[in-house]
Amino acid sequence: MKIYQLHAVQRIPISLQEAWNFFSDPANLKVITPTYMGFDITMGGDRPMFAGQIIEYIVTPIAGIKTKWVTEITHVKVLEYFVDEQRFGPYDLWHHKHFFREIEGGVEMEDIIDYKLPLGFIGQAVHPLLVRPKLEEIFDFRKKKLKELFGSFKKETV
Repeated sequence: MKIYQLHAVQRIPISLQEAWNFFSDPANLKVITPTYMGFDITMGGDRPMFAGQIIEYIVTPIAGIKTKWVTEITHVKVLEYFVDEQRFGPYDLWHHKHFFREIEGGVEMEDIIDYKLPLGFIGQAVHPLLVRPKLEEIFDFRKKKLKELFGSFKKETV
């Protein structure tokens, strides 16, 4: 059983409260997801995130194949972190931790995703060719979209 991890860090020039308000609103996930993925929330995205919340999505990640994805928000510490875990969907395991930290000039966001693919050896074989590049592409899109929405982080010089 192979478990993979994706780690991403991004700094954005907004307050911690603004970052929390944006990322704890499930509707904003569509804003930061590539449009070709056909991302739509079909249930449970009508209020800010809370522990126990179930959110159902439809996504089209590859070759026009629509996939239902159901996640549960399992942990929330306001202004610090939340965790979503896949309950049904394309992965055997999907555990996504979102951390927020106030820094000089803005907020540092950190994502840690632990995931396992289905289909054993076949899943492991397609991981470096298809799955990992697709996940990195999605996070690259998100970085660009957040810069577009909130501006570029400018490091303060001493």
